Amino acid sequence: MNPFSKNPDRDWIKQRLIGASVCILFVFALLFLRLIYLQVIKGEEYRRLSEKNAVRLKSIKSSRGLIFDRNKKLMVDNRPSFNLKIVLEDAGEVKNTVEKVAQLIRVPFLELMDSIARAGKGTFYKPIILKSDISRDQLAIVEAHKFDLPGIHVDIEPTRHYIYKKTAAHLLGYLGQINTQELKSGRYPNVKTGDSIGRYGIEKSFEKYLQGKRGGRQIEVDANGRTIKVLRTIEPVAGLDLDLTLDLDLQKTAEKLLENKDGAVVAIDPDNGDVLVMASSPSFDQNDFIGGISQKKWDVLISDPGKPMSNKAIQAEYPPASTYKIITSFAALEEKHIDINTSVFCPGFFKYGNRVYKCWKKYGHGEMDITDGLIQSCDVFYYQAGEKVGVDALAQYAMGCGLGKRTGIMLGNERKGLIPTSAWKKKRYNESWQGGETLSVAIGQGYNLVTPLQMAVLIAAVGNGGTLYRPRIVKTIENTHGKIVKKIEPEITGGLPASKETLDIVRNALLQVVQGKRGTARGIRLKDVEIAGKTGTAQVFSVKKGEKIDFKNLEYSLRDHAWFVCYAPAKNPVIAISVMIEHGEHGSSTAAPVAGALIKQYMQNFLTKEILAE
Repeated sequence: MNPFSKNPDRDWIKQRLIGASVCILFVFALLFLRLIYLQVIKGEEYRRLSEKNAVRLKSIKSSRGLIFDRNKKLMVDNRPSFNLKIVLEDAGEVKNTVEKVAQLIRVPFLELMDSIARAGKGTFYKPIILKSDISRDQLAIVEAHKFDLPGIHVDIEPTRHYIYKKTAAHLLGYLGQINTQELKSGRYPNVKTGDSIGRYGIEKSFEKYLQGKRGGRQIEVDANGRTIKVLRTIEPVAGLDLDLTLDLDLQKTAEKLLENKDGAVVAIDPDNGDVLVMASSPSFDQNDFIGGISQKKWDVLISDPGKPMSNKAIQAEYPPASTYKIITSFAALEEKHIDINTSVFCPGFFKYGNRVYKCWKKYGHGEMDITDGLIQSCDVFYYQAGEKVGVDALAQYAMGCGLGKRTGIMLGNERKGLIPTSAWKKKRYNESWQGGETLSVAIGQGYNLVTPLQMAVLIAAVGNGGTLYRPRIVKTIENTHGKIVKKIEPEITGGLPASKETLDIVRNALLQVVQGKRGTARGIRLKDVEIAGKTGTAQVFSVKKGEKIDFKNLEYSLRDHAWFVCYAPAKNPVIAISVMIEHGEHGSSTAAPVAGALIKQYMQNFLTKEILAE
């Protein structure tokens, strides 16, 4: 072979070496150009960032979910809030900086320093809220002096806004700042120091839905912590919206009717347990809690004898008075101690042992059967019916009607009331049950205690034919695009311990309480709607034997409570109402008119919607 002839293998290797060399040179050229870009073109910028440690991650607060009534009327939204913050690392002499701020915005120095102290350890590089929701005037002053206030900045963040002052305050609830222990618990993953969480009402019960997910922003700041450039942003995710069962217009009317009165009103849809109204009086303004309520306002609230911070619909317990006669009727009829023809003579009193138990009507009602007994609320008839049934059987029927236990409404701190038994008294007082105590229990006095919500659930079940529903306050949970994330269905919790025959007897009597000529609530009749209901007058203290009381001039705190429970229309009810007026004295004249006005308004709107739907 000629050594000078071409070798294909050698040429192939040579070509590959040349190609590899070109690639290597190209890569090194790219690296060289990148090095020039970083060192020469961007060198000064990155040197500044390195020296000042000026790239930071800034958390972006999310908007809390909105709250609507059943007709999509907005009740709770969010508004922009100017929150004054400090980053301790950038603040130089912290005390001097805070002192300047305090003087400029006229806020006590110690109040601002207390905000820093509450933030705890580990917040040296994180923004701390000095003052939430500062005014526009305060904002202008801070911005005008920003070069003299290192580490101080103002963030515009969404904050809660309750559109209708004091309306449904106990149901909606309010927010409060999260504490260190709660942050460490892990139950609030999207919440940081200085944020607010639900403290009461729906805001608390549905916190996990209402609370959104934080976003973040990578920013470049100067030596004083002021933002120079935004490098990257991840947008926050808003919380979910709630559609309530509440009727805003009806709620407003109920609260207006409760003005200058202490008490509660609950209205329920008998067909599904939807809470249409939950009003408690006196009320409070939830907006006062935004950014932290002042000590002065808090002291006024907690010292008010009307107890405005208590949701009386679910937390206040009262003797049910004559509304309990519905229970006694069920028990006496179902246990066959009486029937529709059983007659009792009422002379105005009933002798039992060596005591005399009086009827509310001084000279008596005369001959009474169960229908007349309910219509005219004759105590003597129910003394004798209760005596035959006995306290333990009465308790069994009361508990079967949902009393003596929580209704299960999705609100915190619901009280369960009290339905006494002989065993309960023995355990509580180490005393035996006395027969005379049964007489008091049978007419809704004695140890009996119920909440207005429990009585609303009971009367709704009487109206719908015997079905007990768990009270529902939220129908749907939706995202910001209106897509339903969760639907809360009506929930049946049981049935009344009464046959159809018994229910028919009781329902007929309740109808005559309002529609009959001698009914105790005949004063609230409506022209086109029949109402069925029961009045009650609950004593708040016991009169000792031989003691003379001037009831006409009794001091306010000793006056009787006034009850009225009802449903309408009587045949196919669409609303059931429980009204409790503290120290209102008479259910017929004080509580019943409130229910009558609500039914009139609701039925007008209900009929209008039906006409429009046709």
